[in-house]
Amino acid sequence: MAKGMVVIDVDRCKGCGLCTHVCPVDILALSTDSFNAKGYRHVIVTDEEKCIGCASCATICPDVVFTVYRRKRQRKAAAAKA
Repeated sequence: MAKGMVVIDVDRCKGCGLCTHVCPVDILALSTDSFNAKGYRHVIVTDEEKCIGCASCATICPDVVFTVYRRKRQRKAAAAKA
């Protein structure tokens, strides 16, 4: 089950590929069949379920392409009551 989610602003991406190298679960790749509004091959998520929400992609991206969401941990006491 996914622990995180990545939202990509495709039209901001210049296709530099930095994010594809730092992703620890290797789920980012440059698109091979589409271009963004500026004519660049943009980054895509290849397997959304494997995202761990680490935000390495957002940290290294020079164009602020990524928004990363993480699922909050539940406390043990709260989880036991449910």
